[in-house]
Amino acid sequence: MKRIAGGVTAAAGFQAASVAAGIKYKDRKDMAMIFSEAPCHVAGTFTTNVVKAAPVKWDQNIVKKSAFAQAVVVNAGIANACTGEEGYGYCKETAQVAATALGVPEDGVLVASTGVIGMQLPMERIQAGVEKMASQLDGGLASGTAAAQAIMTTDTKKKEVAVQVEIGKKQVTIGGMCKGSGMIHPNMCTMLAFVTTDVAISKELLQEALSEDIKDTYNMISVDGDTSTNDTVLLLANGMAGNPEIREKNEDYQTFCKALHVVNETLAKKMAGDGEGCTALFEVKVVGAESKEQAVTLSKSIITSNLTKAAIFGHDANWGRILCAMGYSGAQFDPEKVDLFFESKAGKLQIIENGVALPYSEEVATKILSEPEVTAIADVKMGEASATAWGCDLTFDYVKINADYRS
Repeated sequence: MKRIAGGVTAAAGFQAASVAAGIKYKDRKDMAMIFSEAPCHVAGTFTTNVVKAAPVKWDQNIVKKSAFAQAVVVNAGIANACTGEEGYGYCKETAQVAATALGVPEDGVLVASTGVIGMQLPMERIQAGVEKMASQLDGGLASGTAAAQAIMTTDTKKKEVAVQVEIGKKQVTIGGMCKGSGMIHPNMCTMLAFVTTDVAISKELLQEALSEDIKDTYNMISVDGDTSTNDTVLLLANGMAGNPEIREKNEDYQTFCKALHVVNETLAKKMAGDGEGCTALFEVKVVGAESKEQAVTLSKSIITSNLTKAAIFGHDANWGRILCAMGYSGAQFDPEKVDLFFESKAGKLQIIENGVALPYSEEVATKILSEPEVTAIADVKMGEASATAWGCDLTFDYVKINADYRS
């Protein structure tokens, strides 16, 4: 496996386009389109929030009932959430316009939105944007990067990744882009992710591979504890790599799953590290757990602790906040056996042993915690299971961004 340049247009047969439709932003592109030259098997996972945006409902139906999909239309600025029948009708209208412009079936067009909840989409601008993008589709890497930039809201940087791997003696590519900075919390987080691949694989196994992988990737990130109404991950496979179609869980399937995991984990970490107002990616590893479930529960509890996140922002090795977050997680463990370490490019330092503070240099600890990527490692000494979660520090700017988000 090797990482390559690019994102959603890296795989064979995929094209992208973007446009400034003026939906909310006046000085940048705010719509993107992904198109495959060949029909794709499609898999998807969606928010667990009971309040689901209209695009989520539309895409769930497409993923469940359509044999193939071929295009995705995304807008930034307005979420099309809590918009009733009118909002769902706009999803259908968007798909109709795209289907006509691209010459594909209406039920082969997926839609996604991100932005302010409760506002209706300006459909004249959406329609014009779709028609313009359909005429500007391009398979170059630059068009994929532009699409990744167009779907941003409070994100500060575009997020894309691509890898190549050999499957069935053919070179297979998986690429993806995502957006997400706030309203991010485990169990699908406002995140949108679009992954494209030229692998040939059955629809059933494509869905299974995605559903399993989000458990250790997108579902293990948190910025602020708020699960969005719009969370969507879509995975499209057009088969243009020419490998024998993967129809069983053989070696080819495992190779694909490993490559998919690299793409999803990379995108997930990019979102966590670009949390609204943050200055650092905060990674938590729980090791020595008696079960995966225990490790997941403990790591998520730490990563969502506002007091811990604030300590990371202050570069303060306040380990008591971490042990406290573990204690109220609901997982059972012996706090008098816990070892805790902080690690970054500046070094690694053990802070507590068997639940008790060790003599350590606050200066060294601060230096380690001042890096843009910081890891806390908690060893509960109960078994061999482990889990990793990702989040970010909590800063003054987070409040500023969300105090006037609709302005």
